[in-house]
Parts: sequence; C-alpha cells; structure tokens
Amino acid sequence: MPTPQNIIVGLSGGVDSSVTAHLLKQQGHQVRGVFMQNWEDDDNDEYCSIKQDSFDAIAVADIIGIDIDIVNFAAQYKDKVFAYFLQEYQAGRTPNPDVLCNAEIKFKCFLDYAVEQGAEAIATGHYARKEVRNGKHYLLKGLDANKDQSYFLYRLQPSQLERALFPLGHLEKPEVRRIAAEAGLPTAAKKDSTGICFIGERPFREFLQKYLPTREGDMVTPEGQVVGKHVGLMFYTLGQRKGLGIGGAGEPWFVAGKDLAANRLIVVQGHQHPLLFSGSLTMSQLSWTLPENPGEAHGSRPPEGRYTCKTRYRMADAPCQLRYLSDDSAELVFDAPQWAVTPGQSAVLYDGDVCLGGGIIDQAGTGV
Repeated sequence: MPTPQNIIVGLSGGVDSSVTAHLLKQQGHQVRGVFMQNWEDDDNDEYCSIKQDSFDAIAVADIIGIDIDIVNFAAQYKDKVFAYFLQEYQAGRTPNPDVLCNAEIKFKCFLDYAVEQGAEAIATGHYARKEVRNGKHYLLKGLDANKDQSYFLYRLQPSQLERALFPLGHLEKPEVRRIAAEAGLPTAAKKDSTGICFIGERPFREFLQKYLPTREGDMVTPEGQVVGKHVGLMFYTLGQRKGLGIGGAGEPWFVAGKDLAANRLIVVQGHQHPLLFSGSLTMSQLSWTLPENPGEAHGSRPPEGRYTCKTRYRMADAPCQLRYLSDDSAELVFDAPQWAVTPGQSAVLYDGDVCLGGGIIDQAGTGV
C-alpha cells in the first residue's frame, strides 16, 4: 500500500477522472476534487456541457465521500490556450489545444492551485504512466494502446511531472468502466467527450467564424485546375477527405496543402497520392520531459539519434532520426514516408515506452 498523500484530483465529470478519485480514496489517500471551469463565452446548454459535467463531478464526489471545489480558470485559458489556438488557425496551421491545455491549465494553473491548497500531488484521468528511476520521473505510454494519452502530455516539464499521478495508466478502458459501475458512480456509462478541450462539442465551423474572419477561395489541383470552392482555409486540415464537396468520378479527394498567399486549397485524388506523404519534418517550440539531473525544473533535450515518433494521436510509432537545427528547432527524418504530416500539430518522440517530449511541426518535407 502506497504512503498516504494529500492529493487533489481534477474531476471533469467523466468516467476516467471519477475512477481516478475512487481508486486513490480506496488506497487510503486524503483526496479532494476540483472541477475546472475554463470556458465562459457562449456557455449555453445546446453545445456546452459544463453545467452537466459539474453536476456529475459533484455527484461523483458525494458518492466517493470527498470534498470538491469548483475553480474558474477561464481567464487563463483564454489568454494562454485560446489566443494561441486562434492565432494558429489564422496562420493556416492546425493546432492541438489539448496539448497546450495540459501544459498551461491542468498541470500549471491547476497544479499551482493544488499546491497552494496544501496538496502534495495532483491526479488526472489520463491514460499514461509514470516511473521514478534513480530520482528521475519518466513519462510512459499507458498500457492500453487504444487509449494511450502520453502524446497530449509531452509538454510537461520535470517539475510538473514530479507532482503528477496517473492512476489509470495500467488499466484498459473497459476495466475502468467496470470499476465505475461496481462503485455505483453515475459516470460509469457516460460517453467520452470528443470536443475541443474545455469548449465542448459544438459545430466547429460555426464556432470559429465567431472569432476569425473567413474568406472563400478556389480548390485547385497541384497543376492549378480549379475543381471547387473552399469556405475558408482555416476550416481544412491536411489529409481531410470529408466536406470537400468535389463531385465527379474517380478516387476520393484529399486536402494536400494550403496556398495562403493566393488563398487556395490544394487538393489531390487518392489516399496514396505522393503529395500526402512526407519523408521528414522540421519542428520548433521544443519541450522535453526528462531532467538532466534529479530535481531540475526544466527538461533537457535527448541526444541526436534514432527514436520513434507520433505526428498525430493514435498513429503507429514511426521510426525516425532526430537532428537538431538550433536550440529550439529540430529535424526528424522518417524511415518510411508518413501520411498527412500537418503544420501546427505536435511531433512527439519516444524511446520505447518513454515519452521524451517533442515540438510543434513547422513544415513537412518531401513526399514518397
């Protein structure tokens, strides 16, 4: 049995965080919950589930027998996460708000709040693991390959990782739901959220139009032939197939690029078109999870060499070679070309099961 700790759990109103709190309480820890309210704009019942989620989190805390606080980080979210989100879309890239939300809100604002409240650690329902080896805290993949969320946690600094607990890392999702049902938790069968981090599952195009100006333009082939109209470059991502509205015979169409200067969306036919593949990428805004020495706050970069990489969530690990271009930029060269490598998304490096960190994709290299 682990030594009892004072732990604050981020209770989101979902099954994963509910079981996290339940397991820690069972293990004898002193547990409290925090429900984070991080979005207030157009917070209506149609799309935003904050009100229902908070009710579910409170109900779970009541059943488990722990106190829960509702804490508002909406100003920090808007400043640190949402402003970047809009800036990236305006620049024609496709950001991943979950990555930034974890680094800036869940493991910074929430962690700072928890420490102020006297907590020794925070816990979340992420499917990831942590190991301490010779005083160093290592971030590892979750054992459930279908749910592993280490990709979204790669920006955690050693000082954040030291105070983080991931009780679900060794479990598979069906087991988590079984535990919730046996404990009588009202979230046992609750559907997983798939919306934008903290904003909810609202129509994406309609949502973005409230914040960014849109400009229609042509969809063109790489040769320049106009085959359709786009409703605004920010609404499309590389590799996208749905919603293009291009008719005619032949193979389906995919987004292969964006010409921002000419406001044109470049589209190709066929999943295996060479323009959809990249043999390399460059990345910046590098962030590493491992300290040089135990107790260091900031991560140190791994040496150049061979690793595996994910350029999007749930893809298979891709063997690659890491080479640094500067202190804050690097190149990854893949053993085999990768499909739809997307600027704005994250490239995350692994050494076996250990998540080392990564960066934001600036540019994809040449194709097959």
